Amino acid sequence: CWITGVLGMATKYGEGLLAVRFRVKTSNGEMLGGPMYALERGLGLKWMAVLFCIFTVLASFGIGNMVQANSVSNLLEADLGVSTTYTGIVLALLVGLVMLGGVKSISKVCGLLVPFMASFYILGCFYILCCNYEYLGTAISTIVRSAFNPQSAGAGFVGGMLINTIRYGIARGLFSNESGMGSAPIVAAAAKTKNPVRQALVSMTGTFWDTVVICAMTGIVLVSSIAAHPEMDCKEGVGMMYAAFGTIPVVGPTVLVVGLFTFALSTILGWSYYGEKSIEYLGGKRVILAYRLLFVVGAFVGSILTLNIVWDFADIMNGLMTIPNLISLILLSGILVKETRKHLWSPNGLERSHKSELDIALLHREKALRKKRTLR
Repeated sequence: CWITGVLGMATKYGEGLLAVRFRVKTSNGEMLGGPMYALERGLGLKWMAVLFCIFTVLASFGIGNMVQANSVSNLLEADLGVSTTYTGIVLALLVGLVMLGGVKSISKVCGLLVPFMASFYILGCFYILCCNYEYLGTAISTIVRSAFNPQSAGAGFVGGMLINTIRYGIARGLFSNESGMGSAPIVAAAAKTKNPVRQALVSMTGTFWDTVVICAMTGIVLVSSIAAHPEMDCKEGVGMMYAAFGTIPVVGPTVLVVGLFTFALSTILGWSYYGEKSIEYLGGKRVILAYRLLFVVGAFVGSILTLNIVWDFADIMNGLMTIPNLISLILLSGILVKETRKHLWSPNGLERSHKSELDIALLHREKALRKKRTLR
């Protein structure tokens, strides 16, 4: 997961740059962008742009909805004995209320939730690490040894174990930072920035803090807690994290429950935006309401499904999203190099303005002209 985080910083940079470089401007001044516009405007691959949007809409129900709802419902059931059905109903109502408020409502709620969530979670992790200081060296060495030396399963299974380790690490790395998936650029395109490179640099820092720092901290917390309390090893999923935070007197479980709930809600709302922009690209604004209703239902369904089904669906959708996005990154690498040299390697390049967005009316006109040429 850490390795994919470091490598993911490069892909997040490329995604953010292309998102701003090929974004379009609507009649009301809204900026729209992402891999679908890079594929269409940069490569002329409209069919692949459509595929990407279809995969994104499906993925929004997996990684961005049902996985989050499932984690929250399972934790509340284990901690407070709350039925997963009740959790699903409450979560669906909250998501529905915010989504009906539109993009501004989503960004406002996420802006309030994320700092609150991160602060509580990091403080809780630091407390656990301080309590488990005797086991920190053991935890770090165990993590490194398990990642790069999977020989304990026997020589005949080394290849299979290594492949599985890589697959699992990449899958969870994608889940954590979304680098290479093409989801984050959809939001990056809406940013107010002087040039594509400035936004690309901002985008890549998120991967560092999310995966390299937060995931590393979480991993060390879990492994050191298992070393200190071996009985925790029999738990799985969020139950293991709950047991680790249970070592914090009085407020430990509450910190985790509140942190996970706010994290899940902000992630669900963020992915609802990705899904909306993708469905809008496919069918226009007229289909957004139907998507919102299905998305709200998805939050409820995810709360009551079993863990394995939800994760398998999410991993498949994540993988499908990356294919067209990585194709655009590879085929448009020349533009990445050109823009980087222009704005990052030249004096005062980052302060240089660059207007690259296209009025969406002109984009539709281009589509009509291409269609006429095809008919001829």
